Amino acid sequence: MFRPCIDLHEGKVKQIVGGTLGEAGRPRTNFVSDRSAAWFAELYRRDGLAGGHVVMLGPGNEDEACAAIAAYPGGLQVGGGINALNARDWLEGGASHVIVTSWVFRDGHLDWERLKDLVKVIGKYHLVLDLSCRRRGKYYVIVTDRWQKFTELTISQDTLQKLAGCCAEFLVHAVDVEGLCRGIDRELVEKLGQWTTIPTTYAGGANSLSDLEEVTRLGQGKIDLTIGSALDIFGGSGVKYEDVVKFNRRQMEKPGGG
Repeated sequence: MFRPCIDLHEGKVKQIVGGTLGEAGRPRTNFVSDRSAAWFAELYRRDGLAGGHVVMLGPGNEDEACAAIAAYPGGLQVGGGINALNARDWLEGGASHVIVTSWVFRDGHLDWERLKDLVKVIGKYHLVLDLSCRRRGKYYVIVTDRWQKFTELTISQDTLQKLAGCCAEFLVHAVDVEGLCRGIDRELVEKLGQWTTIPTTYAGGANSLSDLEEVTRLGQGKIDLTIGSALDIFGGSGVKYEDVVKFNRRQMEKPGGG
């Protein structure tokens, strides 16, 4: 299934090359919208696209994020700067889930106490763990802090099994290909499909409708796909928004769909 997104940077809906977010100078930007985050949220609501994510890439995005989740109550997840102190506020504001990465890591290590505290506050069924990763050798290593800091944790069957007991979903950006529109990381998608036991969304590199079909196949029907820079509503030419809406409707019509 296709999952929509709203990426916010400096108060604007943008599409950014993920690996450049924390580099010196400004990140490489593929697209800046003149429409508000709420406009996109209302579009997704109209077309019945649930489970999309609103990601705040740095400060100055809170107002737009609040407007988006208010426009589509219960239909969007929100991430970026989420912790045990503010998570409940975002849920009460209309988010279906909060997305967390950096706050549950400390000095490159997963802080199990912080994770447990967060689950106590909001419950596992409202928590999405962002396990976005970069390749290092033969491993996919989870990265934090705008995808610039490597942790000690890799994407593996053991990691996914342990963390699945603490959250409702995983969100995995393949940072090395994020925003490049050069195609998905098929090896990562296949591994996620083999190892995950809970709903998982993959993002990174998608540039055609065939990528959506490929993720559905490689992920054994367990992996959803976010398409960003290639989508026409974000200035792209590879994928028409109306086509991904139709794809989801076809999937829903299949036996056991949805």
